[in-house]
Amino acid sequence: MPLVLSFAVLPFFFALGICAVYNQLDASIKQTTFDFVIVGGGTAGAVLANRLSAHKEFQILVIEAGPSNQGVQNTEVPFLWSTLIGTEYDWNFTTTPQEALNGRIIPYPRGHILGGSSSTNAMFYTRGSGDDYDRWAKVTGDTGWSWNALVPYFKKHERWSPPAEPRNTTGEFDPSVHGFKGMTLTSLPGHLQAIDNRVIAAADELGGDFKFNLDMNSGNPLGTGWFQGTIGHGERSSSATSYLPDDVLNRPNLHVLLNTKTTRLIASSYFQPGTPTFKEVELSSNGIRHTVRATKEVLLSAGSIGSPYILLHSGIGDSQELHSLGIKPAVNLPSVGKNLTDHPFFNVTFRANTTDTVDNLITNSTLFSEAFNEWLTERKGVLANGAGNNIAWVRLPKDSPVLKNNPDPSAGPRSAHWELVISNGGSVEESRVGSGLVVVSPASRGTLKLASSDPSEPPLIDPGMMTNSIDLTMAREALRSARRFFSAHAWDGYVMSEATPTANLTTDEELDAMIRDNIMSIWHPVGTAAMSAKHAKYGVVDPDLKVKNVKGLRVVDASVMPFIISGHTQTPVYVIAERAADLIIKEWHR
Repeated sequence: MPLVLSFAVLPFFFALGICAVYNQLDASIKQTTFDFVIVGGGTAGAVLANRLSAHKEFQILVIEAGPSNQGVQNTEVPFLWSTLIGTEYDWNFTTTPQEALNGRIIPYPRGHILGGSSSTNAMFYTRGSGDDYDRWAKVTGDTGWSWNALVPYFKKHERWSPPAEPRNTTGEFDPSVHGFKGMTLTSLPGHLQAIDNRVIAAADELGGDFKFNLDMNSGNPLGTGWFQGTIGHGERSSSATSYLPDDVLNRPNLHVLLNTKTTRLIASSYFQPGTPTFKEVELSSNGIRHTVRATKEVLLSAGSIGSPYILLHSGIGDSQELHSLGIKPAVNLPSVGKNLTDHPFFNVTFRANTTDTVDNLITNSTLFSEAFNEWLTERKGVLANGAGNNIAWVRLPKDSPVLKNNPDPSAGPRSAHWELVISNGGSVEESRVGSGLVVVSPASRGTLKLASSDPSEPPLIDPGMMTNSIDLTMAREALRSARRFFSAHAWDGYVMSEATPTANLTTDEELDAMIRDNIMSIWHPVGTAAMSAKHAKYGVVDPDLKVKNVKGLRVVDASVMPFIISGHTQTPVYVIAERAADLIIKEWHR
């Protein structure tokens, strides 16, 4: 039975000033000048739209390449997140052949819908470690990016909510860590599963690397704890649902243009010799081209793929590379599209002595229909859950030869090297339990480049996955740690044997070969328009997120992260956008 249910997108055709949401670029759009033009209505763009439009003196335009999120049921049901991959709500990117992965080409989904990837992802709410953000502060020279400075923003954007199925959650999270009055709904797993007690028992039994951690979002994530997700009352909470609900979309100073691609930014004038100002945005939809203008700033929030892609097409990037494509350089910023960093990911699964796994839900149409009806009527049951109920964050041992012979790729001792996403499932052939294994402090770096000067042609995405050998070592040790975890007595009688493709592989050489054949991306690209210190000769944006050597342009999304965090990347994007909104409002609000 296919999991993808029928999709529906509600059309929007409203006149400017009544409800300024446009389904496409057409003649009904009369206004061409705004205070701020936000390119991208994704995770960060929706935050900016909400916060800036709260000031009535600002006229805001959001340009989103994808359709509305409203009426798209599979974006609402947490369990069905993976059914959105490969649909019209996905950009459907792929990578270039990956040299270290035997030339494999990897799928690279990105959200193509209002809310961006927050409308299509697996809804992990993970902040990473305090060390991650302190490293940002150090490399940018701005303490405003430190952990302590950002904690208020974490709480500002979060609205903690009870799980879909009420229970006593004492001992499952630390309330002092969370925000309760923010925008994005977060919660513990909505539905308990058969393995949850065994996971916690295994953590207590093993201790050490797997010790129980009351709350992974305290800045000290190491250990095993409960999944926290951007889910509220049994439904996904995306930037579109939380920051752009109907009452916000009805603000007369906010205008949202859907199904419209930004092709480039246009240099409109020069404040100083060699310092262009970019305040014009060229749009394209159904063969129609249009130009809009920002009187204050263009805010580029098209994500780690879209933002550098637009910058390069606008002549902002490595001048030699742009010349070779026939694009006239406007600003020589060689770091644009470089420093692409991502989290490698693969699975290990074990045959389970039970039928109470999500595998049976997927393969049994009757069970799935019952579960869907439960979600539809009550917003409860297994479909109210995301990708799993428990997570473990683990570091290499202090005496590891890898750390003795190589610089530690992590931000510090509070940062994990890998993650175990523990799952009550893993096969459509038989009942299994297992873990997704994620290298969360990778050393490998890649690039995003243009294939040509044609803005309709997709970019060349090369994450350079596993090109640094230390990443291969961490992946190998992640698998071995998962084996230790599932060998705990807590699993006696439940876990039977390890399944393919990892079963019976023991030597480094065997494991490395399997990893190269199976590892992929968990789709957390960052760093392609990275922050650096104010006068640094590298990087793309200053600590205030203004593009270097340019006027009128900021980048606000995951691309500005100078280093990837040791956690899933959705949460820091919200925080980047919240702080950016404050910086922008402070500069322009009178």
